[in-house]
Amino acid sequence: MTGTRLFERAVVRLAPQDDAEDAAAFLQGLLTNDVSGPLPAYAGLLSAQGKALFDLIVWPGGEREILLDCEADRAEELVRRLSLYRLRRRIDIAVDENIAVHWRKQVGDGAADDPRLADLGQRWIAPVADDDAPADDEWRAHRLSLGVAEGHRELGDILWLETNAIELNGVSFDKGCYVGQENTARMNWRQKVNRRLVVVPLERSEEKRRRAAYPELGLAVDHLRTDAIAPDLVPAWLSASLSRAD
Repeated sequence: MTGTRLFERAVVRLAPQDDAEDAAAFLQGLLTNDVSGPLPAYAGLLSAQGKALFDLIVWPGGEREILLDCEADRAEELVRRLSLYRLRRRIDIAVDENIAVHWRKQVGDGAADDPRLADLGQRWIAPVADDDAPADDEWRAHRLSLGVAEGHRELGDILWLETNAIELNGVSFDKGCYVGQENTARMNWRQKVNRRLVVVPLERSEEKRRRAAYPELGLAVDHLRTDAIAPDLVPAWLSASLSRAD
């Protein structure tokens, strides 16, 4: 059986404990994207300076609930961070170990297109099963082949727009305030995205600019100045933005 479960992902559930509470409304003032409309949506939770702390995919849960598809090894840290903002709001925030994230490259029934890029394939959330088989290696190879970076190892503490968040549908500029919004909006308005994350062949990677290396794939993720990115390294979905920057 072909594996579909992403064991390197986990699901954080936000569940209101009061009829007056709504998890989407709570997240609307924290995340970079509009989560009050159609889901799933790609979003980031940033520092006050607009740097990436967590990147995640937001899914609808039960009534007034939200599910966050996030890195498994940072899920508890995400719970703690969100809990800091909860204050006295009656919303439970916890990792739900009974459900898991699944992915497949091809189109099929009962799944959703990845909100970042349709070519990334489809994802869904399903109850954990004993016969779940992993798809993490295939997923990593596929997304890197498309030039898409994700996770703290590759994105951590880089300005959100430098992670290609606009091009990957990870930010809304008309949803209102959120943590890190001021610097993010200013960068967009001034068109000052001077650096980008780019997936490059490992032999062409600049060690000083390298965020992550994958020797088994012969690839690396570099954080480069836009004027230093060779044209043949630019994926099609990013090319228009870099052309405007020139």
